Amino acid sequence: MKRNVELAIIGGGTAGLSALKEAGRSTRDTVLIDPGPLGTTCARVGCMPSKALLHAARDVAAAREAIDREHLVDTAIEVDVPAVMAHVQTLRDRFAAVPAASVRKLGERYIAGQPRFLDAQTLDVNGEHIQARHIIVATGTRPLIPTAWAPVSDRILTSDTLFDQADLPGRIAVIGLGPIGLELGQALGMLGLDVHAFGHGARLGGLQRRTSNTVAKAALNRHMAIHTGTDVVLQRTDEGVCVHWGEGQTLTVDRVLAAVGRQPNVEGLGLEALDVPLDRRGLPEIDPRTLRVADLPVFFAGDVHGLRPLMHEAADEGVIAARQALQGTQPQERRTPLAIVFTEPGFARVGVPVADLPSDAVSASFNMAEQGRAILMNRPEGVLHVDADASGRLLGAELVAPEAEHLGHALAWLIQQRVTVDEALQLPFYHPVLEEGLRSVLQALRRQ
Repeated sequence: MKRNVELAIIGGGTAGLSALKEAGRSTRDTVLIDPGPLGTTCARVGCMPSKALLHAARDVAAAREAIDREHLVDTAIEVDVPAVMAHVQTLRDRFAAVPAASVRKLGERYIAGQPRFLDAQTLDVNGEHIQARHIIVATGTRPLIPTAWAPVSDRILTSDTLFDQADLPGRIAVIGLGPIGLELGQALGMLGLDVHAFGHGARLGGLQRRTSNTVAKAALNRHMAIHTGTDVVLQRTDEGVCVHWGEGQTLTVDRVLAAVGRQPNVEGLGLEALDVPLDRRGLPEIDPRTLRVADLPVFFAGDVHGLRPLMHEAADEGVIAARQALQGTQPQERRTPLAIVFTEPGFARVGVPVADLPSDAVSASFNMAEQGRAILMNRPEGVLHVDADASGRLLGAELVAPEAEHLGHALAWLIQQRVTVDEALQLPFYHPVLEEGLRSVLQALRRQ
């Protein structure tokens, strides 16, 4: 059996659905192929359930803080973890149902199955040959579990399995101090679990500056014990998993949450049929502007290739790939880079990374411990760093602050609009708001 189409999209996640929507502007001669489960990574196992867990955990932490300040007299707080997990699962299922339903509505244009390349324009799916003028690969990624952990595999949790748990044990080791490990580790610690988090390096959540990491570690240590610069060895015991690190240090936990990275979902795709070199991950090289593989009619979009593994970037890449495939237009300019970690305090990295700043860049910082609204909120912690070029145009920023997501967005918008420090300071700042901390760091930058 054979079917001819203009465009075949492999993957029904954010990038794939974005590509499908963009392609629909010019043609309906498309198919979307996905073996399931449907529902994007963000909705099923990423952005949404993790934030649901964080918000529930913050409610618990806020109650404990009120007791510490003697604003509540009943100190008997008992967390119903199964109820929390059921709440998270209800919200997860609600959000995941929307993209899943949009795929099912495609009817015959949706093919449930695992595709395999026969050549750059032919896919085999369930024995059917799909002949496509163009193909977009948007298969996403999954959590990486080191092979050395095989002896304790049944005691390993990941972001793919955590939200399916009906209950959680009392002792958790989080391996990996990136955004996923920090967000989930802090949430579990706020719920009252005994959490130890380990990282190979000294940086937390992608933060580049030493002061940012120092402030972040001190704040996060309130809800979990953070161990940086460590390599761990896991050993199975009758009581659970023994974590070995440092010089003879050990800790026994019930479960391990693996957050050491993600790997592309390319097994079984038959990418060797493209007849181009593949890297150690099994991926071909792509043009970062067009997302195209060599001169082939094949494009990669979303976090499968790891160029910008974030949900909003995946959506943009779906659009770019579809436009390149169907129109061959000039590649669109990418948005200002923006990365956020939703811990408390939160992290945000915006614009030009520290390592890529020009030699004549000017930088300034502000300590959020001195910020009035942060003090009123009982969250006076964090540091803001903002960078500008020699002419005063804003280039980048790194933040550790309460509600860092909002400050990060404000700076991303200013940077993308090529606003200068003087122009930014002419904008309104209400009182009392956290954004006054941004004004303070901009004033420090102007003085330089």
